[in-house]
Amino acid sequence: MPDFIDKRDRAPLFRSRLAEAMALRGISQAALARATGADRSTVSALLAPGTRLPNAQLTADCATALQVSSDWLLGLSSRPEPVETLLAGSVILAEAPRALFDQEMIGWHHAAAGYKIRHVPASLPDMLKTPEVVAWEYADLLGVSTEQAIAAFQDQLDWMKTARSDYEIAMPLHEISNFAHGLGYWSGLPLAARQAQMDHLIAMCDTLYPSLRLYLFDAHQVYSSPVTVFGPHLAAVYLGRHYIVFRDPARVQSILQHFDGLVRSAPFGARGVRDHLVQLQQVMDQ
Repeated sequence: MPDFIDKRDRAPLFRSRLAEAMALRGISQAALARATGADRSTVSALLAPGTRLPNAQLTADCATALQVSSDWLLGLSSRPEPVETLLAGSVILAEAPRALFDQEMIGWHHAAAGYKIRHVPASLPDMLKTPEVVAWEYADLLGVSTEQAIAAFQDQLDWMKTARSDYEIAMPLHEISNFAHGLGYWSGLPLAARQAQMDHLIAMCDTLYPSLRLYLFDAHQVYSSPVTVFGPHLAAVYLGRHYIVFRDPARVQSILQHFDGLVRSAPFGARGVRDHLVQLQQVMDQ
């Protein structure tokens, strides 16, 4: 059952919130009366002690004039922003440059320091790539010299490793298999570079566990777009040229539950991924 507010309690709450919004906007009683088309005496009565509440039309007019929501004025919401403002802030479209220096993504990592970060990469996780793979993958996009770019990239990775954040990374089985065999996206990457990358992944599983946990899920059973969940406050779905960024707690929680589903269904959990990588490595040159 919903919690109903007695009129004797709602009226003082409306009065205090109306006064708060007027003070914030610098609007006087006379100015609010002009904006809403109400008599000044009506506005004065709303601000006077008592149990008087406005009708729906005047409530909406006050909310519009003060740029707040009617629900907030009436105590039905804890947030003063109008619904359209809340929605605009909770779901945004952000640029996603295909390069190593995505300042917005770096900022999200910094803001989430101390929280667990869950990640489904578009290919291999950037933070676990070797310099050779980085140079091959971003050769046409680095802009500066490859050495400078990789050095700056490594600095960022070092920060991530010491940021007090635990990382859970879920990858589709077919992606790591394609990498091992040089198929699809990874066609053309030399065998030596792929072998060195596999050595690096295995080493990361050994040295960074349990702060880093890798999972391999079966995309035949469950699909995931590339997505990163930064603690409880932000989730970003990668589209290619843009991220869809969610800040609304309910939507972030839904995406987090999706990630947890990938982990639960993964044939190779955090403790089994290393052995699977070793098995793939053994057949890479065949």
